[in-house]
Amino acid sequence: MSEYYGQDGARRVGQVKEVTSLANPIVKDIKTLMNKKAREESGAFIAEGLKLVIDAIELGWVIRTLIYAKAAKGKPLVEKIAAKTVASGGLVLEVSEKVMSSIVRRDNPQMVAGVFEQRWKPLSAIRPQQGETYVALDRVRDPGNLGTIIRTADAAGASGVILVGDCTDPFAVETVRATMGSVFALPVSQASVADFLAWRKGADVQIVATHLAGSVDYRTVDYKKKPTVLLMGNEQSGLPDELAGKADQRVRIPQQGRADSLNLAVATAVMLYEARRHLLSLDEA
Repeated sequence: MSEYYGQDGARRVGQVKEVTSLANPIVKDIKTLMNKKAREESGAFIAEGLKLVIDAIELGWVIRTLIYAKAAKGKPLVEKIAAKTVASGGLVLEVSEKVMSSIVRRDNPQMVAGVFEQRWKPLSAIRPQQGETYVALDRVRDPGNLGTIIRTADAAGASGVILVGDCTDPFAVETVRATMGSVFALPVSQASVADFLAWRKGADVQIVATHLAGSVDYRTVDYKKKPTVLLMGNEQSGLPDELAGKADQRVRIPQQGRADSLNLAVATAVMLYEARRHLLSLDEA
């Protein structure tokens, strides 16, 4: 047996438990993690699906509880992560289909889920180096957008994502799902507007902000000049003057059709890969 800590922080004995009742207190604790307040209080979150659970464990994230449906019992990969969970002090729950369906999403239900400890990178610990790119998001509200941006930033070789102001939770189940595992690979920080601007003063970076009043084409910026922070605004209102006015460059992405704007995740992808293109040319020089 191994010891583990429940959602309430109390020490318990870790082992493989069979659960068939929806009234089980551990199951009730897990289900509360669908709510942001419970995630904040417990410092935990849910990742759905075998791939996400394996990605998290392989990248060193602390698993508190592994849940799998009885139908998944005996599968080699499930048995492997179950053994790792118990060995690390976590709890393994083998649950009925009814219990599993109450925990995971109704559409495309998963047979495996994990409860992990949240991991935030302090903004003060970020010291951008030459050739690095970060994404700073002002008040991003849509979980799908945030998850897609984290996934895209990971794919484009960015070094981290900074959430500025009142943003959606990167550890919400919808966001984690949209990252396709990249939330476990890419550092995420959070900061108030004041803290972000104070950090910027002490960091040797250039802030490149997308803005409707941007007078510079995004392709003309020298992304090789300094480490770059791409500052992207809220889905509906864009960047406030308080942030836009502090940017080293305010840029626009040209629009040619009837659409007058891009989805936030798409616009961020465009900016990330343009910065990546410049940095690749630096590597080749």
